[in-house]
Amino acid sequence: MSDVPPEPARFARMAGERDAVDETAQQGGEKVNSWARVRRLFTYAGPYRARLLAAIICLFGASSLGLVYPYYFGELANAAFSGALVGEGDIAAARAEVTASTLVLLVVFLGQAVFIFFRHYLMTWLGERVVADLRIDLYRHLTTMPQTFFLQTRTGELLSRLGDDVTRLQHTVGQDLSMAIRNTLTLIGGVTILLVTNPKLTLAMLVVVPALVIAAGIWSRIIRKLSRQAQDELAQATGQLQEGLAAIETVQAFTREDFEVARYGSGIERTFSLFIRRAWARSWFSAVVSFLAFAAIAGIFWLGGSMVLDGEITAGDLTSFIFYTMMVAGSVGALSELFSGLQSTLGATSRIFEILDAKPAIADAPDAVQQQNLRGEVAFDNVSFAYGDRDSPVLQQVSFAVHPGEVCALVGPSGSGKTTLGRLLLRFWEPSEGAVKVDGHDIQTLPLAELRGVSAVVSQDPILFSGSIRDNIRYGRLEATEAEIVAAATAANADGFIREFPEGYETVVGERGVKLSGGQRQRISIARAILRDPKILLLDEATSALDSESEHLVQEALEKLQKGRTTLVIAHRLSTIRDADNIVVLDGGRVVEQGRHADLMAAEGIYARLVARQTLEQSDRA
Repeated sequence: MSDVPPEPARFARMAGERDAVDETAQQGGEKVNSWARVRRLFTYAGPYRARLLAAIICLFGASSLGLVYPYYFGELANAAFSGALVGEGDIAAARAEVTASTLVLLVVFLGQAVFIFFRHYLMTWLGERVVADLRIDLYRHLTTMPQTFFLQTRTGELLSRLGDDVTRLQHTVGQDLSMAIRNTLTLIGGVTILLVTNPKLTLAMLVVVPALVIAAGIWSRIIRKLSRQAQDELAQATGQLQEGLAAIETVQAFTREDFEVARYGSGIERTFSLFIRRAWARSWFSAVVSFLAFAAIAGIFWLGGSMVLDGEITAGDLTSFIFYTMMVAGSVGALSELFSGLQSTLGATSRIFEILDAKPAIADAPDAVQQQNLRGEVAFDNVSFAYGDRDSPVLQQVSFAVHPGEVCALVGPSGSGKTTLGRLLLRFWEPSEGAVKVDGHDIQTLPLAELRGVSAVVSQDPILFSGSIRDNIRYGRLEATEAEIVAAATAANADGFIREFPEGYETVVGERGVKLSGGQRQRISIARAILRDPKILLLDEATSALDSESEHLVQEALEKLQKGRTTLVIAHRLSTIRDADNIVVLDGGRVVEQGRHADLMAAEGIYARLVARQTLEQSDRA
């Protein structure tokens, strides 16, 4: 078994941070942070400011033309009404005025349509581009995060952040921004025109605005809280889905299909309930805004109609005023809807920037110095280590050295710290005390890319990607030639079975290499390591899960791979490490014995007892 820490309370750290943020929101301090996140989101549009400027120009053009046509509708109404009331001699002039106003309206509509086309295309392009850049930035950042982060965070939850949350932002950048600016311009322009043309009617219409503002303030908090809860619940459900599908073989073997469906369904139902509560809140919000806005229009009709009857304004003036009023009311309604939708965006930006702002606990030191031609000498100097969620240490003052080209085997009972040493060597974790050194340099002073660039790992359960065999081998060195790939496969005893496949090196291995046997996956991973040509090689129980025939082929390939390289072997089958230059025996996180096989057997200590036990077990199975 691998010495890995138990999974901590799922997403506990992030959940705690969310609770703190929600508490801050209740105190009013979240407003500043929320708008700061929105501004930060739009910094992603910075590299495309030319397109953004063009889109805004088109938006201004469309909005400006939108403010023109109510005036001409009024002129058209005045001409029509005057033509109906005057004598026959003036009908022709009124008809010409109606025609002229109609032609002007057609030109206005055509110009507005052109502006709308370019505005919609440019803003949609911008939204898609920003979201693509943000997804890439998120993935780039995630690849730098240490192992602790992924032990605390389900992969499915991260996929939900990259999917659902980022998609929410796409609507904000690509659509909501455009609609918000357009409706704001329409609102400001419409109210200004109304105030100039008829202050009395305008003031009567504006009585409804404070009520809309109060409604927006009340409901926005409710909607934001529900949006955040719903998106968090969906992320957890997605995590359960990914976990179940990744372990589908175990699920089916234990006939737990119904259990997994019920578990996922429970999360989805909770998500559904929260989304419905949010829809209920948003529906109430939209309904109240709609009622107040159109009630104002009805009041304007009544008051304006009375003013026409009293001779204070013309029918055309009332027509223009009604059109402007409807435009203003529509803008207020649209802005209120956008405002409620913005609450979902604020929740999404919080989670996304929460990930982006998480600092990798393991990164290059500011004074990290690139070393040339590392030889691969490895030393553990009084290394102690404890996982953050454990009280007892996993390793205690471990010291040993491996000279360049030597093979060092790590053996001991399960949980003795063997795998942890390998993780420390690759700086997946940092020691609590002591230092891990390569060529005398503390690895914390080496650039991570250099340290891991001279290392390769062959694990008990090698991970292959879903592409072809060629792609998986080339992963060891992306610039490798075809001849080098074939040579690596040949050295790994893999070329023979690869060529037996109808598609040879183009054979698709499936997710995690499921279309290959265990021995075949191991040999592909060995070929990948051979192609990498590392100075330091870590073999993590690489043959423990194989049958005898596969073990023989893999062991033969491993012996070729080890030649001339510093090798740490985390051994389960002790028969495979008899020829190691040094065997380090761990027990309870301490080095209790070390030496060559013959010396350790003669000492009749823990190692000798482990060998005797395995020999007895093998004879019993035989």
